[in-house]
Amino acid sequence: MAILSGKGVSKRFGALAAVDQVDFEIAEGEILGLIGPNGAGKTTLVNVICGSLPITAGTVHFKGQDISEWTANRVAESGIARTFQIPKPLPGMTVLENTMVGGLFGRARRSRDMNHVRELARETLAFVGLEARVDARVEALTVADRKRVELAKALAMDPELLLLDEVMAGLNLVEIETVMDLIRQIKDRGVTVLVIEHVMKAVMGLCDRILVLHHGKRIALDTPQEISRDDRVIEAYLGERYAAAKGQRVN
Repeated sequence: MAILSGKGVSKRFGALAAVDQVDFEIAEGEILGLIGPNGAGKTTLVNVICGSLPITAGTVHFKGQDISEWTANRVAESGIARTFQIPKPLPGMTVLENTMVGGLFGRARRSRDMNHVRELARETLAFVGLEARVDARVEALTVADRKRVELAKALAMDPELLLLDEVMAGLNLVEIETVMDLIRQIKDRGVTVLVIEHVMKAVMGLCDRILVLHHGKRIALDTPQEISRDDRVIEAYLGERYAAAKGQRVN
């Protein structure tokens, strides 16, 4: 059963079609990868889903409801949370306070009790491995820990669907493995995940299916195994070296 689906989703900026007639669906409980070259329209598609950008054409449905014209706050309250490609924590605040902001929005906002929100934030920070940094100022954090705060803030919203925008960019191999494990645990908690990522080790190791965009258009939606040997995807994004390394092609 699809928890999120799009039909003919398009977003234009003047004459530029950043997202062009894209159809997709995310099954409840799966991890869907979203890949493509820079400028393919990946983040724009997420922004349209989340209500950060108005849709130009097409429809988006979440749990059977048409959310195409919903505002960003209404989308968040319905159970969709997202991270941003470049973490922008609220300066002058602690890790705990930043995470509590997430707890005041999304589905979690149903409780206005600050003690409850604070406890939820602490539990979420422990889950992402930041229990020892709750009182640290966000300005003092490493890039990896800022990304964890970004993730914790989204999880504190109590989402049913989590959209992750390059949460592994700039991380080393050990940090990538840690984040991959976190995403698997998030899925095990019953949260459906869409992940934009350029780290192919993570995409191929995590995702049940992968949606590929190129010049704003969908060129493939399939399992990692099929995507890795799709000629259109190899030409547009993966490249011959990747295919050769995986033994998919012999030149």
